[in-house]
Amino acid sequence: MAGKFLRFFSPLVKVMPEVKQPQREVSFKQKFLWTILALVIYLVMSNIPLYGVNLGETQDYFYWLRVILASKRGMLTELGIGPIVTAGLIMQLLNGSKMINVNMADPYDRALFSGAQKVLAMLLTVFNAVAYLFGGAFGEVAEIGMLNAFFILVQLFIAGLIIILLDELLQKGWGLGSGVSLFIAAGVAGQIFWNCFNFIEADKGIPRGIVIGFFSVLFDGDPNTGVGDIFFRGQLPDILGAVTTLIIFLVVIWFESTRIEIPLQYKGYSGFKGKYPIKLLYVSNIPVILVNALYANFLFFGQIIAGPNSMFRDPNAAFNLIDLVGTFTQEGGRLTPTGGLIYLLTPPQNLAQLAADPIRAVIYLAIFIFLCVYLGRIWVEVSGLAPRDVADQILDSGMQIPGFRSSSKVIKGILKRYIPTLVVLNGIIIAVLSFFADSLGALTSGTGLLIAIGIVHQYAETISKEFAAMQYPGMRGMLGLD
Repeated sequence: MAGKFLRFFSPLVKVMPEVKQPQREVSFKQKFLWTILALVIYLVMSNIPLYGVNLGETQDYFYWLRVILASKRGMLTELGIGPIVTAGLIMQLLNGSKMINVNMADPYDRALFSGAQKVLAMLLTVFNAVAYLFGGAFGEVAEIGMLNAFFILVQLFIAGLIIILLDELLQKGWGLGSGVSLFIAAGVAGQIFWNCFNFIEADKGIPRGIVIGFFSVLFDGDPNTGVGDIFFRGQLPDILGAVTTLIIFLVVIWFESTRIEIPLQYKGYSGFKGKYPIKLLYVSNIPVILVNALYANFLFFGQIIAGPNSMFRDPNAAFNLIDLVGTFTQEGGRLTPTGGLIYLLTPPQNLAQLAADPIRAVIYLAIFIFLCVYLGRIWVEVSGLAPRDVADQILDSGMQIPGFRSSSKVIKGILKRYIPTLVVLNGIIIAVLSFFADSLGALTSGTGLLIAIGIVHQYAETISKEFAAMQYPGMRGMLGLD
């Protein structure tokens, strides 16, 4: 039975728009079309400017996390998937810490939990939009005008609702994967493409895109430019970043493909055997997404509280206590952390920053690894990936481990030899890979690259499962599609 916390959300859940579960089996072709439609709607929204916003007067609080949050400055997708992921993080933490009472085996509790998460996402959308407005992200409210500020709030609310429903559409079985994963992957792919093929000229007349720039210096015949000029370009895309991107891609694919296989056989059919694969990256990129949702909120409110124009900052004091939260320098329309807690929660963006402050890099990496491992363990407990849940899935599919009793307790004991260790390794590996991708200047955010590769690999697995289920419908339960 749901606890008081979930019952509190019950009236709001009833009035929330909802995407109904499909009452029939949705074919792979239909899922593919719904997935493409959801992506197109999101991309269109990402190119519709917010009415009443002058980008020249805006403060980009999410500049460092735009790709990861699948958001675009000054557009309808200004808040991106941030409210959805933050709501999911809060609910999972509350459930994992047993602060709320919910029985995931009960359909009513499960539906109420999902509904409460959706309501919380909408409340966070409103909260973030209001914080954005009064934090000066779109300029001073007095200059914008109350009417324009209201219109901006309404636009962000409606856009947030559409994004939530698009994510729900895919997760309810009408499409493939989830909207959160799809939108992140699309944003990262777009940034990588732009950093490869951007033809706008930069230093020495060399195009910004590394692919275009590489062929430009090879064939333009200018003796003053060469390949050495684009090997390392700091904040611009360079050969080092392109090689790093390729290496990270191959390494992540190898890790995603590495797995432990537990032998299985059907009860009553001694000749029919199978295997249950447990991936080395057991929870894949989920911990990175959760950690960056947490970081996004710290960075956002840290800039509002401790920014150069913060009401808490005394311009005449030699040292402000608020400096412990963060200190910033203004660069164009964004704030760059230079000290405090916020500085320690942002990775070095290239080798020069890494060499300039290695202590900051070590502290960042230690915190990042700890959070990835911790949130990964919580995610396993609340998402049906814990040893007890997997043991029940194996038994429910009519299979058992050869040589052992067909008992949930026995199978759980075997799985506990592997799963907790793999979760810790998963957190360490993805945190280290993300750190080095950022530090070596990959063609997109290191974390974003890591997430996108994992998402693409997951989509490849999902599509292969869908094709297998089309040929062998009886295997849908074992493939996790029902």
